[in-house]
Amino acid sequence: MSDRKGIVATLVDCFAELPGIGRKTAERLAHHVLRMPAAEAVAFADAIRAVKEKLHPCKACYNLAEEDLCDICRDPRRDRTVLCVVEQVRDLLAIEQAGTFRGLYHVLQGRVAPLENAGPERLTIDALVNRVREGGFREVIMGTTPNVEGDGTALLVARRLEGMPVVLTRLARGLTVGASLEQANRDMLADALSGRQPLK
Repeated sequence: MSDRKGIVATLVDCFAELPGIGRKTAERLAHHVLRMPAAEAVAFADAIRAVKEKLHPCKACYNLAEEDLCDICRDPRRDRTVLCVVEQVRDLLAIEQAGTFRGLYHVLQGRVAPLENAGPERLTIDALVNRVREGGFREVIMGTTPNVEGDGTALLVARRLEGMPVVLTRLARGLTVGASLEQANRDMLADALSGRQPLK
């Protein structure tokens, strides 16, 4: 019995480490797993294992991919002249759910945040500059979070892209300042994309 309690406690601890999950919710999730049929629980565990073993950054845009390129980069129907720069994969997913953007993406894998010791060298800015330098893009949309760090990151990227033959724009400020893209609803993101503005 003590071994089982140890296993359950470990599972609760694992759930409790997830963002937004408190101790009580972690306990409910752990007990839900205990009640699951064995095949369903194994499938759940296999899905977690597959995410860690089979997914890696796309070689072009740094989205999650199972192959060299992600589904978006491989899709011939995407507009390859427009590039939207986002901080995280979850921001890309939020824009995709809005259903109005048909261009390509570049995931920075973070943002410049001096107070968190996160400098530009940790981001994929060099890879972004190389993509734009190779040509083909007519517009680069800065889709960073509308707060101090996000705006600072956008301006840093804009300086790196100066002199290249692309129009730099940013999402319209219909997005609440300080709000993250993943928290914005579909209509808000669609409006922000359609009303994007020149980056100054």
